[in-house]
Amino acid sequence: MRNEALEGKTCVVSGSGNVAIYAIEKIHQLGGRVVACSDSTGYVHDPEGIDLDLLKSVKLDQRARMELYAAERGLVHVQQREHLGDPVRRGLPLATQNELTLADARVLVDNGVSAVAEGANMPTSPDAIDLLMDAGVAFGPGKAANAGGVATSALEMQQNASRDAWSFEHTEARLTAIMKSIHDTCYAASEKYAKPGNYVAGANIVGFLRVSRAMVALGLI
Repeated sequence: MRNEALEGKTCVVSGSGNVAIYAIEKIHQLGGRVVACSDSTGYVHDPEGIDLDLLKSVKLDQRARMELYAAERGLVHVQQREHLGDPVRRGLPLATQNELTLADARVLVDNGVSAVAEGANMPTSPDAIDLLMDAGVAFGPGKAANAGGVATSALEMQQNASRDAWSFEHTEARLTAIMKSIHDTCYAASEKYAKPGNYVAGANIVGFLRVSRAMVALGLI
């Protein structure tokens, strides 16, 4: 645990769908500044910070591509695979599998990234994960960092089963507690099993132990 806040940090996000949009919104709420996002046609670098209202209009209302966002902001839409030269403190791969490659990880490390958190299914290639962790970057694997969607679905099921109507604030508080518990559990496992600070090992160990114990309890071994 590094006790670093998002306040004042420059961040980059891949993707521009629901996961990316609401990740950007949360980063902005926490005081960070997202300067780039993407879709399948390329990416836009907005050094002043992504205009979230415009992004929502382009992607959720108009169902358009990032070219339109770039045009509305007077920015360049980059179609070929290039890397930002700007210092970046946080990276969030939120689009598709193996999108963050070894070469991408090297650029992030060179640009000063201190944390990378996955928000898609295995978006970081194994060699990129190794490089990030070897460089001392805090790496949040998707099986832990991306658990919010499943957790929220469980909360919705609980709400429906009890015939309650929760406020947004109540649900947000419940989700925050769940995500903090996931973090603390993974961190504690990494410490216990001699992999301090390794959230990949911590998440894998906790996941394995919970599944195996459930199997044993049900007589399936």
